[in-house]
Amino acid sequence: MPHADSLILTLVGGFVLAFVFGMLANRLKLSPLVGYLVAGIAVGPHTMGFVADTELAPQLAEIGVILLMFGVGLHFSLADLMKVRKVAVPGALVQIGAATVLGWGLGRLMGMDDLEAVLMGFALSVASTVVLLRAMEERKQVKAEVGRIAMGWLIVEDLVIVLALVILPLLVAGAGETVGALVLAQSIGWTLLKVAGFVAVMLLVGTRALPWLLVRIAHTRSRELFTLGVLAIALGIAWVAYQLFHSFALGAFLAGLVLNSSPLGHNAAERSLPLRDAFAVLFFVSVGMLFDPTILMREPLAVLGVLGIVIVGKSIAALGITTFFKLDRATSLTVAAALAQIGEFSFILAALSVNLGGMTRETHDLILAAALLSISLNPFVFAFIDRIGARPKPPASGSPEGIALAKEEAAAPNPATA
Repeated sequence: MPHADSLILTLVGGFVLAFVFGMLANRLKLSPLVGYLVAGIAVGPHTMGFVADTELAPQLAEIGVILLMFGVGLHFSLADLMKVRKVAVPGALVQIGAATVLGWGLGRLMGMDDLEAVLMGFALSVASTVVLLRAMEERKQVKAEVGRIAMGWLIVEDLVIVLALVILPLLVAGAGETVGALVLAQSIGWTLLKVAGFVAVMLLVGTRALPWLLVRIAHTRSRELFTLGVLAIALGIAWVAYQLFHSFALGAFLAGLVLNSSPLGHNAAERSLPLRDAFAVLFFVSVGMLFDPTILMREPLAVLGVLGIVIVGKSIAALGITTFFKLDRATSLTVAAALAQIGEFSFILAALSVNLGGMTRETHDLILAAALLSISLNPFVFAFIDRIGARPKPPASGSPEGIALAKEEAAAPNPATA
């Protein structure tokens, strides 16, 4: 039974250890996400010492999922996607398909049923936006063509995930009840029709009502009320979507998408950023709490197999599609390396699959192990591709990329005077 101070202890333990391990990962030139996951492992039930409330943490993580998807919607850019659609759309779909097939094959070899094997492969197909953005920023390629292609690729993956999170309960329930293919297809079709109706209402009504509401709140000249208004919109629409489709993610994504088109969308993103960051950290900590690190010793070959799919299989698929579209060698290698990892949405998919009974805890741990290792190894993957011809060249001063980079550097704070 949880103690009266479980919430405080979980927050304190999670934030403090996430900061400590996040700083350590940063010093080691790794993504802070690795530190957050290790912090979760440290306070989880599979290690000695303090154990956080394992019932409370998933609920905090659910808020993290809502705010993560809200952030994805706020930063979704259809214009950016359209600029690179010829490569990003088929590239993302081919890579998702390749990773899913490879995961299914590996899963069947390991004795999984078809559904669990497919779910594992699908979870291994989705790259982390956080890790990719960090890598592109370090290489100063966010505004370059390769950065736009990689981000467009991820936008397509995010859209596929949003749909998958809605359909997944039907697939798992259908497999468990062994319903006919026609009945399952009808259920999925009806759900997609309801989703389309919900999206239409949000785009037609929400794009008028929510921006108007934000303007009214802004007129109060209260930062607190504006921040609360943004969070109330995100959580409220997420709750409505959960009642209709059992998916917080869809509602949160649409809320962000609608506010993104608002004149105050930038302010909404800015106001919600600190809370989104904080709960995103708790999300990764809670994922770490669920991870049993002994799987690295119990199933080393299985871990290497799933890691091979993430780093080698996905990279080959990305290289194939970028080569088909005649992109240069450096761009192809950089896109492949940027996508050779998995992260937050893989965790969401795996956790939902476990909760629905479509995936065992053992498979869930394999996916977490692949995520932890692929994120840790991603800098070394970039170092390898730089050796074979992908080292970024500084953009010309008069080019659009050079002008954008100069503006970013001019706007960046000077550490000496900060």
